[in-house]
Amino acid sequence: MKKDHSHKKLIKIVVIYFGSIIVMAFLFMLYCFGAIPSDIFQAKENLPSYYYMDYDASVLNDSKENELLKYGMALFQKTPQYIGPDNGNPEMIYQGNRLACKNCHLNSGTKAYSAPLIGIIQRFPQFRGRENKIGTIEERINGCMERSMNGKILPTDGKEMRALVAYLNWLSRYAPSDGNIKGKGFLKIKIPNRAVDLDHGRVVFFKHCIVCHGTNGQGVKSVDGYTYEYPPLWGENSFNHGAGMTRVITAAQFIKGNMPFGTNYYAPVLTDEEAYDVAGFINSQDRPKKSHPEKDFPDLKKKPVSTPYPPYADSFPVEQHQKGPFQPIMAYYKEKFNITKTK
Repeated sequence: MKKDHSHKKLIKIVVIYFGSIIVMAFLFMLYCFGAIPSDIFQAKENLPSYYYMDYDASVLNDSKENELLKYGMALFQKTPQYIGPDNGNPEMIYQGNRLACKNCHLNSGTKAYSAPLIGIIQRFPQFRGRENKIGTIEERINGCMERSMNGKILPTDGKEMRALVAYLNWLSRYAPSDGNIKGKGFLKIKIPNRAVDLDHGRVVFFKHCIVCHGTNGQGVKSVDGYTYEYPPLWGENSFNHGAGMTRVITAAQFIKGNMPFGTNYYAPVLTDEEAYDVAGFINSQDRPKKSHPEKDFPDLKKKPVSTPYPPYADSFPVEQHQKGPFQPIMAYYKEKFNITKTK
């Protein structure tokens, strides 16, 4: 006679059910006592749907419109191959280094809190304090060309510029009409009320960063021979000192939400202090210098406090603008100009 095991199955279901409740209650208790960071409960599915749309233009047909779009995506992902120092065509060398757009705008411009470019088209024209005027998306791209790429501007009516704008349009097609998206920019941090600790930054760098960027910070080249799988953080192939990433606060925010590589905003690996100190360590290394940086920020009150080069609308020393502490500078702008500085 066949035995009836239904009671055993019922017991198993009850054990699993109540066991799950006990585990969840235990995790919640740890969370309440601060043993688990609150961000860990912000599952990635909490991001809006436009982060999960299809952004692979390579699967599109070969229409004339799509051909330009595909070229824009290729430029974004393999920038130096087309306009870098080694492309073999002197007339097409616009870069001074060998970074690709994807090295800063991760996941080809679609990762939250990595300055995602979803919705960027809807946000332009846009006022930019660095130029103190309303600027176009083409001018913004050329700002990156002169700073992050340590190069020269692209012709605004040239194929390369039109292709990059076509790619940004493609990334922005699902964004809200005002381009305002969750995860825009970088993850905010609590800025330590002290100067950067370069010795601690070095320790953080050697603990978390050398696996990808190497002990000398020069990164790892991709198999294509043109681009970097993991980019150089200083030296001739990195961004110049006019780039936004040379600001300690900006770099710390980027690092907090994205590094070590693979980190997400809802489960950061580094503390705010570690991100702050390693950002300071990286930005204390030698890198190319942008020509005429003194022309940036015609209205000096709009200059971010951690901009590493003068002039400033205050009398704090250059070294304090480079390494902090930044709170006294922020307090000065608040008191004198009623301006709240956050970066």
